[in-house]
Amino acid sequence: MINSQDSYFMSIAINLAKKGQFTTRPNPCVGCVIVKDNQVIGQGYHYKAGQPHAEVFALRQAIQKIGDDLMGATAYVTLEPCSHYGRTPPCADALIKAGVSRVVIATSDPNPKVLGAGIAKLQHAGINVTTNVCQDDAKNLNQGFLKTMAGGLPYVRLKIACSLDGKIAMTNGESKWITGDKARDDVQKLRAVSGAIITGSETIIQDVPRLDVRSHKIANLADIDQPLLVVLDRRKRLNLTATSLKYQQNRPFWLCQDELSLAQVLTKLKTDHQIHDVLVEAGASVATAFLKAGLVDEFIVYQAPCLLGNSAKPMFVADFYSISEQLRFKMVSHETLGDDLKLTFKPL
Repeated sequence: MINSQDSYFMSIAINLAKKGQFTTRPNPCVGCVIVKDNQVIGQGYHYKAGQPHAEVFALRQAIQKIGDDLMGATAYVTLEPCSHYGRTPPCADALIKAGVSRVVIATSDPNPKVLGAGIAKLQHAGINVTTNVCQDDAKNLNQGFLKTMAGGLPYVRLKIACSLDGKIAMTNGESKWITGDKARDDVQKLRAVSGAIITGSETIIQDVPRLDVRSHKIANLADIDQPLLVVLDRRKRLNLTATSLKYQQNRPFWLCQDELSLAQVLTKLKTDHQIHDVLVEAGASVATAFLKAGLVDEFIVYQAPCLLGNSAKPMFVADFYSISEQLRFKMVSHETLGDDLKLTFKPL
């Protein structure tokens, strides 16, 4: 039975999980709290793939604090404990061995290697299991992981910086900078949670962008794997020695010159590169193609308080001839970043 106490301790675990959001790729963000006699005795979160999982860190802290007797303790975990051997042993086994009496889980793990097996293993060992506590908050931590593990394509975030009149660059391509420092700092977070960044050859040629994670404000840069940069170049205007690719020499890179659909590109990112989250940072043609294909899960607009004029380049280039063709969205959040607005939408 879910109670307010469960929600409280799970919220602590969720906040712990967020500490790994920029460094865990391709693993999910997970937090764990061990509670006994209404006191937190152990906390942990998963920081980086290959390192111990959240449950292990929390159990170590709890045992160090009160010894081996965890009878009567409850473990709060944001994602169903794994039940299989990967780079680390199963967390379900660690909880069983530690002797906790109850495990509270925010959301189940759709990974076919888990998929309820962790819960079943805990229950078979006589541990009381409660699920779906703060489920929505926990799912928001790992939208891409949960989507791909359930059989879907990677979670696609489309980011656009524009003026009040919906323009993204001047006619000559000049676009630096429409938005201010705080908005650009926020984009660093989007890049850090993404396994891949997709752009178009026109953006590379016109802007010579870095499209990397370089902010020390979000985490230790040495612990963040640079996202795979995917440059869509069907017209074969680039080569790997192009001057416009000078910033991309020491990072994962895919110059995609194949006749692949956008869905096929996303499929390859999932199957060949184990990528769950994709950020699209591109010009209007690529952005429009993703929107029209229905492949955008989250549409993020950074809007600056300026007007660029009628001749400037628009953010969207499709021609619609009927109101029935419109693409509609639901606003899920809005915030002020300096003088700019950050508007986040999801397709209806």
